[in-house]
Amino acid sequence: MIMKIRTHNNIDEELCGTPLVLEEGYSKVQLLATQKMAVDDTELVHGGFIFGLADYAAMIAINHQNVVLGAADTKFLKPVKVNDVVEAEAKVEPASGKKHKVFVTVKRDDIKVFEGNFTCFVLDKHVLHPS
Repeated sequence: MIMKIRTHNNIDEELCGTPLVLEEGYSKVQLLATQKMAVDDTELVHGGFIFGLADYAAMIAINHQNVVLGAADTKFLKPVKVNDVVEAEAKVEPASGKKHKVFVTVKRDDIKVFEGNFTCFVLDKHVLHPS
């Protein structure tokens, strides 16, 4: 089931993933690693794309139009290669005011390739809105 996505509406799903599931406080996003993401001839995918997938999953799990990332404590556990399909699963912990903690895992099949704790903030207005 996918609820209405209220944030990151202009994101490029080829670069950051396609939402598969979106529920209150939870999301699952899938990404196909493409040749454009490769860093060398071994077809190793740049970790920034995996981080971007995880970040996008965290943002839509919170699903507020003014959500921003404040910090992330992450670990890359296994490499990802071109043509791998990876899925990010994001779970929001109970919120404390504007501060939200989201735990995200990224897996290729049943193998965990990335995990992280994302600290996100829901602001009163868009981060680029003039003060």
